[in-house]
Amino acid sequence: MYSIGCSRFLALVMVPIAIVSTLANLLLLFPDLDYRYLTEGHVTREAVWCTGIWLSGFVVLVAARGFASSHTKEGCCLFRTDMLCRTAYSCVAACAAGLCFVINDKGLNNGPLCLHNGTEGLEWERPLKRQNLDELSYLYKPERWASACVEPRGVVMWNIVLFSIIMAASGLQAIICTVQILHAVLGVVFGPGFCKNKVAPA
Repeated sequence: MYSIGCSRFLALVMVPIAIVSTLANLLLLFPDLDYRYLTEGHVTREAVWCTGIWLSGFVVLVAARGFASSHTKEGCCLFRTDMLCRTAYSCVAACAAGLCFVINDKGLNNGPLCLHNGTEGLEWERPLKRQNLDELSYLYKPERWASACVEPRGVVMWNIVLFSIIMAASGLQAIICTVQILHAVLGVVFGPGFCKNKVAPA
């Protein structure tokens, strides 16, 4: 059903996913590839929190390292202890990925922080943010994207694409971690034979 080779493979898959998430979050900090928006405080708080770097990136990678090691411990008790540790690592990684997903979902739905024509002239705001729950999200109104912001250029698509990438990465990480949790729990239940062969309950 599930082998040690598969477990190691899933742990290795986490590395490029974390790198993609980190790069996407770094790009979010520099709309139009200009650093002055960050230094002047004109970047959304969800991007500045850098959850794609430290949650979906660093924390998930540290946790993934915990369940990527080989099953070398001998004895039923040591093996089950190792599986419990893997469960804890996987739970931490799943929570980190889940939190990253939620925060970036909020950043995506609130829209970018940009210079736009407000009631009092040009001002820095989030013009695409929904004012009430009944209002349809700007994501379903692409005709508003081009005219919503004066500066930075193309910031609406910039935010949509990069926040979506981080959400996809963290969502995939959460799924992988859930599989790892299931694997570790089954290892505790079935013992060392679970990872050496297929699951075969007595």
